[in-house]
Amino acid sequence: MSTPVQLYDTTLRDGTQRRGISLSVEDKLQIAQLLDEFGFDYIEGGWPASNPKDTAFFQAVGARVKHAKITAFGSTRRRGVTVDADASLRAILDARCPAATLFGKSSVFQATKILGLTPDENLTLIEESIRYLINHGLEVIFDAEHFFDGCKEDLTYALKVLTAAQNGGANWIVLCDTNGGNLPDQIEGYVKQAQSVTQVPLGIHAHNDGGLAVANSLIAVRGGATMVQGTINGYGERCGNADLCTIWPNLVYKMHRSAGYDHMLPELTRLSRTVAEIANLIPDDSAPFVGDNAFAHKAGVHVGAVRKYAEAYEHIRPEQVGQTRRILVSELAGRSNLLYHFQNLDASSETVKELVQTVKRMEARGYQYEDAPSSMKLLVERSLGNVPDYFVVDRFHTSVTHDQRTIAEATVRIIVGDSHFVEVGEGDGPVHALDVALRRALTRIYPVIASLRLQDYKVRVLDGRDGTRSQVRVWILSEFRDEPVRTVGVSRNILEASWLALLDSVNYTLWTSHVIPATMSGPQAQPLS
Repeated sequence: MSTPVQLYDTTLRDGTQRRGISLSVEDKLQIAQLLDEFGFDYIEGGWPASNPKDTAFFQAVGARVKHAKITAFGSTRRRGVTVDADASLRAILDARCPAATLFGKSSVFQATKILGLTPDENLTLIEESIRYLINHGLEVIFDAEHFFDGCKEDLTYALKVLTAAQNGGANWIVLCDTNGGNLPDQIEGYVKQAQSVTQVPLGIHAHNDGGLAVANSLIAVRGGATMVQGTINGYGERCGNADLCTIWPNLVYKMHRSAGYDHMLPELTRLSRTVAEIANLIPDDSAPFVGDNAFAHKAGVHVGAVRKYAEAYEHIRPEQVGQTRRILVSELAGRSNLLYHFQNLDASSETVKELVQTVKRMEARGYQYEDAPSSMKLLVERSLGNVPDYFVVDRFHTSVTHDQRTIAEATVRIIVGDSHFVEVGEGDGPVHALDVALRRALTRIYPVIASLRLQDYKVRVLDGRDGTRSQVRVWILSEFRDEPVRTVGVSRNILEASWLALLDSVNYTLWTSHVIPATMSGPQAQPLS
């Protein structure tokens, strides 16, 4: 049976070096608990005493994790300072963690030109620093910084660094592609060289500057490494670190290696998105395994195949990583895309043929239904005669006045049955004012609309060559009884595009609520029983 691979997460330290990330102490504690829940073996909490947040984290984290070893990060002792007087080493002991990760230079260039050490001095401080922490009862992981670049410069010296770490008593030696510029075959070859001079288990720490951090990590495991260091979603300095959300499922599902709590992999997407939410970053839709596009199919030929055999265009089942299959309806769609979503359609009917052409025409005008399924459903169901006319818009008007403050007003005139309703709304902007006026006009007749809440509003200019006359697409996310309503509108007039998207959200809500269209013979519309 192969040796389990240890998952070592450094999101709380290396990950926070990404531009735009700043985690509070509570943020770091939440992420640590989450990683512990998923069975990560080591969680690197930060650099003790380097800043108040990391110090506070180490003081608070102890009882919050049950499986993972919280790890303090630091450097080997400074030149001219004894180990017991070195501030970094003392801070690691004060953090009271079960494990520590020390980094030291494996490259002659880095040791001599950057630190100003002689090659032998560098070896001595590595060995002494590790031994000092070992003698104080800590498990010590040595990060051999710039190892692969150091091998290219002077292979003999790079291997001497590993020997020094082993002589100091290191429990793990982690080989670092610090600049992220090495290729997989180079990584594998130097991992085997490292194995030839050490008996200590090896790990890999790869950066993504060449876009190969995941590949380099996996091939290092194939070469004999049994620890992988990385971050959730690949967060990290410059181009990031190795993405553990990609590495972990590949280890388990493709390489058949045990890692973390394997039974938690069906929750992997939740892990990825929760960390992104805590870090206040937008998830990467194209991320392998956990991105929104990972199991999204658009081309009609692909969808037709997936409907027969999912493995035709999916390398694993979406459920294995907490995902769901998404079939997109677009100008590239064929009948299969529509039939996947709408089982009530007759595959051989003229309606389906007409719908496919309608979708293509609408998308040629700038509509995009991939992220507006509510508008798509309305389009299809209207073609089948299933959506009644709940109201008719007679006219709408907006104005923006700036006096001592900016005031946006909108007037909406609608017709329901044989009755006319006029309402005025005031808002922070013209779209908000239109939304207010429309709701006022409709909620008297259709009270269910009061539960519809606008959550997000996005505008995209489709072709900027026409300047302010450009066609725009407005996407609106609303919420109705905890369910999302996603609609779209397109026009050269941004207010009209917004109005179209608003109308779709209202009509979709009425239709899915099974409301009977009002005739104004009674005081208000009644829902179907």
